[in-house]
Amino acid sequence: MTPAEIADRILLIEEQERRLVLPHFTNDDAWRLGGILVRLAGERAAPVAVDIRRGAQQLFHSALPGSSADNDTWLRRKTRTVERYGHSSYLVGLRFAAQGSTFEAKSRLDPARYAAHGGAFPITVAGVGVVGAVAVSGLPQADDHALVVTALTRYLTEPQPQPQPEPEMGP
Repeated sequence: MTPAEIADRILLIEEQERRLVLPHFTNDDAWRLGGILVRLAGERAAPVAVDIRRGAQQLFHSALPGSSADNDTWLRRKTRTVERYGHSSYLVGLRFAAQGSTFEAKSRLDPARYAAHGGAFPITVAGVGVVGAVAVSGLPQADDHALVVTALTRYLTEPQPQPQPEPEMGP
């Protein structure tokens, strides 16, 4: 990627982070977002693993056919990067590249525990800030990132299912 392409990609991801802010984030929200991700990945026959966390708590995990335990390791490493920097793992890696270096060479963080590769995205709640991360692993980093962005965009634009009223119980 050329320096100009890196700069353009950084601007795009910064815009995505500003735009993809949730009004709230509950356990049910994690389940809904995870379902959207699994459906999208299934439609594409993408061999990915999906992980959604709020703080230290894992709220959703799914491993689609073709994924492996290695993907789970990548998920955790990318998520740690989001937790540490408060930004997309892809954006963090690109910012190091824009400085002419790499995350591994300049971050001083253990590469066995952190990865600045695309696929983990901050879960930001309006008026609160970053509360967690949603991550995908199994595709090239730009595709992992794009899958998460597509899912968050759908999450924010699709109508939420309305709870059905309980049927009345007769005598």
